[in-house]
Amino acid sequence: MPDLPQHRPVLSDARYNGMSGSGLGLEALPEGHLLHVLGAIEPPALAAELAKAGLANSSIRKAGFRQWFVAGNAPLSSVSLDALAAALAGKAVVMDQSHGRVRIGVSGRSSRLLLSKGTVVDLDPTVFPEGESAMTMLGHISVQIVRTGDDSFELTVLRSFAESLWDELTHMAASAEKDSVSRLSLP
Repeated sequence: MPDLPQHRPVLSDARYNGMSGSGLGLEALPEGHLLHVLGAIEPPALAAELAKAGLANSSIRKAGFRQWFVAGNAPLSSVSLDALAAALAGKAVVMDQSHGRVRIGVSGRSSRLLLSKGTVVDLDPTVFPEGESAMTMLGHISVQIVRTGDDSFELTVLRSFAESLWDELTHMAASAEKDSVSRLSLP
């Protein structure tokens, strides 16, 4: 029997161990599960169905009209996916995107400054509160940005663009750090 391909997290090399300093943190998040749900179901009803399927710790993020991403750190069992698909039958369709997308965490007091260098989304907390999400471009790469806390965000990107996005974020972080130092030295 031929060897089957083995899953290897895309951001698992030493250079992706995370970055922190100067009010900014960057980390590769666990490649748990990411589901794309499409249909006429509202988030509260979806949350109830997720809880029944054993996915209560997952978060629901708006991904478009009648579309949501359901993300979580734990790997998804086929039993949970089948249970959720059966529960949503007639209301919504669920597609497992876990193999095709990667999540990156950006945190710290300079996180908004960093992300503002690559996107036009207004990340001010009064406009983009915790739990809010937006499908957008970060530089030339399509991402979903989710505010997960006061100074923390999660970026979801297609797996094939994860390393490029990481490199872009580290480049922008160096630039953001310089800007932060420049502002402190102004009279």
